[in-house]
Formats: sequence, structure tokens, C-alpha cells
Amino acid sequence: MDIRKVKKLIELLEESGISEIEITEGEESVRISRHPPQGSYAPPAYYPQQFMAPPPAGSAAPAQSPASEPSSSTISEAARPSGTEVTAPMVGTFYSAPSPGARAFVEVGDRVDVGDTLCIIEAMKMMNQIESDAAGTVLSVEVENGEPVEFGQVLYVVG
Repeated sequence: MDIRKVKKLIELLEESGISEIEITEGEESVRISRHPPQGSYAPPAYYPQQFMAPPPAGSAAPAQSPASEPSSSTISEAARPSGTEVTAPMVGTFYSAPSPGARAFVEVGDRVDVGDTLCIIEAMKMMNQIESDAAGTVLSVEVENGEPVEFGQVLYVVG
């Protein structure tokens, strides 16, 4: 692939605001990806190992009937500290750190500003950094590392 075409693709990526593009011409292929300069993170190849391990003994939750489910979520919402809730903007897998074994982006008690990276949500093999939309102190982390999250699910409470 001609270097001029690659440079043009980079310009297109920067102008459009998209985070990744892949082009294939015949047998040649190029993938250009940009991530915010706050930190780089590894592709999701590490994480599937977390899902293969069986849960520790004694951690299995008893099965709940559908009728008892709302009271369980009401209890967790009542126990949640008051503050600005940061919710998941997409369905995917929640990762609190840029790579396995690395320190979490934020922990309870950390001070965050608007735009600070809080976590990563992997959706369709794309790693999406989730940024804080409020300034303050992280009061609670509502999701465990490696757990699936739903659109609108509360991830953090910032106060």
C-alpha cells in the first residue's frame, strides 16, 4: 500500500473523530487506531482467561425467583451513596485497568476531574475509554472487573 494512502487515512481518522479504521486492498491490509494519550492499553487477548476460571467455592449465589429480584436491586440502589452516577454508555465488558495486573484507573477515594478516564468497556472487540462527566471524589465502584455491563448501568458514583 502506498505511504501517501496511509497518510491520507491518518488525516481522515483525525478529521472524522473515529477511533479506528481498517482498509484492505487485495492482499494488503492496514489498520490505523488512535487512543487518547492518557494511557495505552493492551488488546483484549488477556481478558478471556478471567472468564475460564470457575468461581471460588462458596461464592455461588442462591437462585432467586423473578419476584424477589426487584427487592434485591432496590436494596443495592438504597445502599449506593448519593452523588453523580456515571453510567455505561454501551453494552460490553467492564475493565477497571488498562491491562491485567495493572493498577485500576480510579479507586474509591480518588479525586477525578471531568474528562478523566475511569474505566474501559470492551464492545465488539473495541476498547472504549469511559471518561468522567463530573468532578469530585469517587464514592463507589458499582461493577467488578471483567463483568458484563448493560447500557445505562451505574458504574461509579462521584460526589
